[in-house]
Amino acid sequence: MTDAQESAHDSAPRTHGDPGRQPTAADGPEAPDRTAVPLLEPREGIPPVISDAAALADAIEAFAAGHGPIAVDAERASGYRYGQRAYLVQLRREGAGSALIDPVACPDLSGLGAVIADTEWVLHAATQDLPCLREIGLLPTRLFDTELAGRLAGFPRVGLGAMVENVLGFVLEKGHSAVDWSTRPLPEPWLRYAALDVELLVDLRDALEKELDRQGKLEWARQDFAAIAAAPPAPPRKDPWRRTSGMHKVRRRRQMAVVRELWQARDRIAQRRDISPGKVLGDAAIVEAALAMPADVQALSRLPGFGHRSGKRQLEQWQAAVDRARALRETELPQPGQSVSGPPPPRAWADKDPVAAARLSAARAGVSALAEELNLPQENLITPDTVRRVCWEPPAEATADAVAEALTTHGARPWQIEQVTPLLVAALAATPE
Repeated sequence: MTDAQESAHDSAPRTHGDPGRQPTAADGPEAPDRTAVPLLEPREGIPPVISDAAALADAIEAFAAGHGPIAVDAERASGYRYGQRAYLVQLRREGAGSALIDPVACPDLSGLGAVIADTEWVLHAATQDLPCLREIGLLPTRLFDTELAGRLAGFPRVGLGAMVENVLGFVLEKGHSAVDWSTRPLPEPWLRYAALDVELLVDLRDALEKELDRQGKLEWARQDFAAIAAAPPAPPRKDPWRRTSGMHKVRRRRQMAVVRELWQARDRIAQRRDISPGKVLGDAAIVEAALAMPADVQALSRLPGFGHRSGKRQLEQWQAAVDRARALRETELPQPGQSVSGPPPPRAWADKDPVAAARLSAARAGVSALAEELNLPQENLITPDTVRRVCWEPPAEATADAVAEALTTHGARPWQIEQVTPLLVAALAATPE
């Protein structure tokens, strides 16, 4: 260990809540500037990767015997592999130390999940990691999300590196966040980075809890955390091809059918090859083909994204998808518009329903002002979709009780209902000027 590493190692908090730490959250998000300490090495060194049943059993025993919250993180291979599965799981708990688990070699972690399920988990951006953790048998009943806590507390930057630096005074090296975590064996620098990601999570949790309490927002955070932990798995997305980047350029139904056929063909290939769909065929190329409607392989090959790197067989399979769309009957073509039920796009409200447009404008202004007053992002005060739905189909009588009931139906938390109900009651009475 170098002198710099020893300095960072010795300065690191030994336990969550260690009074020797350099907290800044107690002073609020606008803490005074000071020199941050690079955190270059996990305090017990890089733990060996757990990749067999015996090592996993030892880890389960250690984490069951530990105490306090458990820091949890997962690394995926987005942009490299198909899907969002976990390729490394990191945990840390007082009394147990840190653990790095290979979920490819140990795909069933339900035994570990059973012994830590009732313990509070500390995650950063929990909704990103929970789906892949659920797949391998890890699901919390209680959690603390340090990113969400930072948002509610009004921090302008809520990435893990920024939060650790601003709140705890340590700099994390973040150079390996977008690497291919399906690589085996994982390089040592990547493992060091992964271990450091959970090194200070519990310390960050404790500092943010104090700050939220100071601001009177701790109960708000607890309600949000409970909602995340209790949320069921997201249902499969309807018509996922509609989310193709650049889709707004595609206007005609026949062209939309080309996007759908190419997207579905690409998805089948990506799944079979276990590769990111974007590496098979880019979204921009799909949109170009939809707009051009090439008549044959030669015309297709001249389009951006289908050039020299595409072999004859690849070009033929993409052209076959275009031809399938071209051969569809009118009744088989996709319909334009949204793929899910709900209000129309806000830009269309003025024409479709000027009164509803006035309600939405007033509600947005009220939410914006209140969010600024409370020093938190508007989307954390209340989701834009909830505001749109209530303004598009308001209660028959816009009383406080009726608006609160509507907000509850749309999944708003009690603290959100308490804060936004008065402004929505006023907004629902708005009329066009």
